[in-house]
Amino acid sequence: MPDLANERVDHRFKGLPPDAEGMTVGELAAQRRSLFTGGFTTPVLALSAESVEHNLRLLEVYAERHGLAFAPHGKTSMAPRLFDRQLEHGAWGITAAMPHQARVYRVHGVSRIFLANELVDAVALRWLAAELDADPDFRFVCYVDSVRGVELMDEALRAAGAARPVDVVVELGAGATGRTGVRTEAECAAVADAVADVPTLRLVGVAGYEGTMPGADGERVREWLHRLVGLAADFDKAGRFDPAIGEIVISAGGSEWFDAVADVFAEIPGLSLPVLKLLRSGAYVSHDDGQYREKTPFNRVPEEGALQPAFRLWSQVVSRPTPEQAFTNAGKRDAAHDLHLPEAQVVRDARTGEIRAAEGVTVTGLSDQHAWLRTASEADVEVGDWVGMGLSHPCTSFDKWQLIPLVEADGTVVDYIRTFF
Repeated sequence: MPDLANERVDHRFKGLPPDAEGMTVGELAAQRRSLFTGGFTTPVLALSAESVEHNLRLLEVYAERHGLAFAPHGKTSMAPRLFDRQLEHGAWGITAAMPHQARVYRVHGVSRIFLANELVDAVALRWLAAELDADPDFRFVCYVDSVRGVELMDEALRAAGAARPVDVVVELGAGATGRTGVRTEAECAAVADAVADVPTLRLVGVAGYEGTMPGADGERVREWLHRLVGLAADFDKAGRFDPAIGEIVISAGGSEWFDAVADVFAEIPGLSLPVLKLLRSGAYVSHDDGQYREKTPFNRVPEEGALQPAFRLWSQVVSRPTPEQAFTNAGKRDAAHDLHLPEAQVVRDARTGEIRAAEGVTVTGLSDQHAWLRTASEADVEVGDWVGMGLSHPCTSFDKWQLIPLVEADGTVVDYIRTFF
């Protein structure tokens, strides 16, 4: 397993202090530098240490309270240090979407992976077969959503000489025009029949993803979740699950509807085997100041707690051409912008170091390396000031940064989060 603390700091990692060149990440972290006076350059993305810890604990408690197992989607951060923290906080395993992600997980010691996709790439299946055969403790589960997919998986696994069957769950599509997944229960049965006909696969449950359901609302999501549970019950009644699997997997849940998942999964009827009720929400670890601030289930169940946004992108005012305009040196290469623009939150005064609310400052656009700010009459910003921005959509925020300072509330950098996209 790679020792990330021994990786050398160099030009690959933007925003880090130039005088740290050649140090290891561990050596730099031990210095506990200030993000503001410790030689960091702008733009620089920071994660709040306190908010990350709060979010980890909140979902751990939530899952325990509702009897859910938890395999957070690792594509959000692709950060093994955060995977470790998620596993320490009770996660069953880590979810992946692509074979590359699963390879990263394995290199960094993840022993349970749920691949929320149908895996039909012969090269990736050959790698998977080797991993499974080499490590009897490695647990891997992935989707199947077509008879053709089953055929391709079987063909590739046979060619690889796989000794262990691959555990699969039939994916039920979330709606007739949703993203992936089998559309009808009859087609699901046909896919399950195809799995039963090959020795290289083993049916262990059903799964799906409600987050891309067109026109999703609480009623429609719950209706689909009841279909998913019903599919598992029908499969069980038909004797499709070999008792040797030990448990039946029923999995769903992104970061927008896990309250519905908890409600419906609480009503799963008694089946012939214990049920692994597997939630896969991933964006919670950092939360955000846009997409998930608006859509988190905790808005509907505030008595369960509240997530805290952990991102703050710091950039510097480099131009103030008019009283109504300012520009900072962070743009599309630095900030997520696929769902919402960044949100100007605070200003750190270049003269005094004081941090104040960014009153009258609005981000109106992004160029590749500039943020466009509209400044109202009350806005107090000048060239040299740092502007701290909240970001939307964690999945496209993490992937722009390879080494992210983990910062305490007073600005002390206590660790660095390495990403692998």
